[in-house]
Amino acid sequence: MTEKPVIGFQKLHADAVIPQLATPGAAGADLHAIVLNEDGEVSQDGIVIMPLSRVLVPTGLAMDIPEGYEVQLRPRSGLALKHGLTLVNSPATIDSDFGGAVGMIFTVLGDKPFTMKHLDRVAQMVVAQVSGFTGKVVTKVSDSERGAGGFGSTGI
Repeated sequence: MTEKPVIGFQKLHADAVIPQLATPGAAGADLHAIVLNEDGEVSQDGIVIMPLSRVLVPTGLAMDIPEGYEVQLRPRSGLALKHGLTLVNSPATIDSDFGGAVGMIFTVLGDKPFTMKHLDRVAQMVVAQVSGFTGKVVTKVSDSERGAGGFGSTGI
């Protein structure tokens, strides 16, 4: 088995929760919402996310990600099923050279608003290895059995 990468976490808010894998077989670790009011104080009421709106929610964390890896942010399946809560740009990518505050962009795909409270577990992070690439211009892409068919061309 290969050595697991070490992710460094900087707490940008005192209440920020350091992500941990809950079980030995877990692929992702929960991320918690930092929900503040306009004054920068913890919101006792939470934040109401209306259907089809977009809300940026802080994690209160910055991450030190080793080169050759990314952190992907993904929705939690239970919240997606029960409330339609999802990440707009799922999976979101946190690059290894990004050192800023990590935020999560949520929307509700259901028909009812969702209230997110301070420190709710609202998303997951997964660490993935990336290879990068070198691009080049070609006059024609290689032929394949599939060809240029897309958007349902291989069946339903």
